[in-house]
Amino acid sequence: MGEGGADHGGKTMESARDWKMNPPLAAGEVIRRVPGETKWRAGGAMQHETMRVKPPFPIIGLFLWLVPGSLWLQAREPAGNLQDLVKLESKVGQVSHKVLPATVALLSDRTGSSGSGVIASEDGLILTAAHVVQGTDQLLVVFPDGKQVQGKVLGANYSKDIAMVKITDAGKWPFVKMGASKGLAAGDWVVALGHSAGFDAGRTPPVRFGRVISKGPGNFLTTDCTLIGGDSGGPLFDLDGNIVGIHSSIGQSLTNNNHAGIDGFRDDWDRILAGETWGALSMNPFANPEMPVLGIDMAVMRGVKGVIVRNMIAESPAADAGVRIGDVIRSLDGSAVRDGGELLQILAKRQAGDQVKLGVLRDNEALEITVKLKRRNELFEEQ
Repeated sequence: MGEGGADHGGKTMESARDWKMNPPLAAGEVIRRVPGETKWRAGGAMQHETMRVKPPFPIIGLFLWLVPGSLWLQAREPAGNLQDLVKLESKVGQVSHKVLPATVALLSDRTGSSGSGVIASEDGLILTAAHVVQGTDQLLVVFPDGKQVQGKVLGANYSKDIAMVKITDAGKWPFVKMGASKGLAAGDWVVALGHSAGFDAGRTPPVRFGRVISKGPGNFLTTDCTLIGGDSGGPLFDLDGNIVGIHSSIGQSLTNNNHAGIDGFRDDWDRILAGETWGALSMNPFANPEMPVLGIDMAVMRGVKGVIVRNMIAESPAADAGVRIGDVIRSLDGSAVRDGGELLQILAKRQAGDQVKLGVLRDNEALEITVKLKRRNELFEEQ
C-alpha cells in the first residue's frame, strides 16, 4: 500500500452542457426578478437554466442559535451566557455587512454553470474555486445589487481547487482583505457567504455561521457551515472579516463541507496571476497531487504496533532523512501511529515543506528522525 492510495479519477464538479443560459444583459444592467427553476449538484458549481432563480428555501437568517459562541472569548471557546450570544450575533452582522458587497456570483455562458467568488483587490481581482472556472475563459460577474460586469479567467491550481478571475471593466471595486488559514484550528468560528442556488435578485447572498471541524488534507479545511450548489467558490471569513478560505466541495452532509485555505493562494499567487493552469481535481484526498508524502511503501504485521517501511522511493523525503527499509514508524510529531490509515490521516494535516519528527523502532532501538515532506506530484514526477 502506497501513501497516496488509489486515484479513482473523480472530479468535484462536472459541467453539464445540456443546460442553456439566457444571453447576458448589458454590463451594468440590473437583473429583474423572474420566477425560474434551479438545479445544482453537490460538490460543484450549480447548473442553471436562467440567472433569474428562486431560493429553494429561506436561508437569509444567521441561524445563530445553532452554534453559540463569543468573539470576546477565545476563538474556539463556547459562549458563557446570553450576553455573549448577543455580542456574537452583532459581530457576525458587522462582518456580513462589511463583506457582502464583494461577494459575487460567477456565471458562464459557455458551460451553463454558476458559482461564487470574492473580490480581493480594489482593481477587481476575484478569488474563486478552480472547478467554477473549468471549461471557460470568460465569466459574467454579478454583484449582490444585480450589477453585471465581465470577468476574465486567469490561472488555476486544480489540485488545490483555487483560481483567479479579473474584472475587465475599469473601476474601483469593493474588496475584502485576505487573512490566514494555516493558523485556524478545530473549533474556530467562521462566517460563510455565497450565492446559494445561483444569483437571486430577490435576496442578498445568504450568511452562514459555524466552526472549523478539522484541517487537512493539505491545503483544505472542513467546517459545519451549511452550503449548497452555487456556493462553490464563495468566501469563508474569520470574525475580523478577513478571507480565510474558498468553498470547494460539499460533503455527504450539507453541514460538512470542504474549503480551500487562503494560504494556498499565497503560495501560488504569481503563477495563477500570470495565467498558469495546472493540477488535477480528485475525490480521493490522499491521491491529491498536493498531498504531503514521505515516499514509502507501507506494510503491517500482526502483533507489530506501527507502520513497517516495506520499500522507499530513491531520494524521497524518508530516504534522504535516513529512514531504512524494515524500520517501524510508531509516531509522527508525538502522535501515535498504529497503522497506515492513521499515518495518512496525520500526514493529511501537514503541508509539503513541513519538517516532521518520526518516532522509529529499528533493531529494538527507539530513534527520532526529522523528515522534510514533499508534495506527492513533486516526488512522483521526478521518477
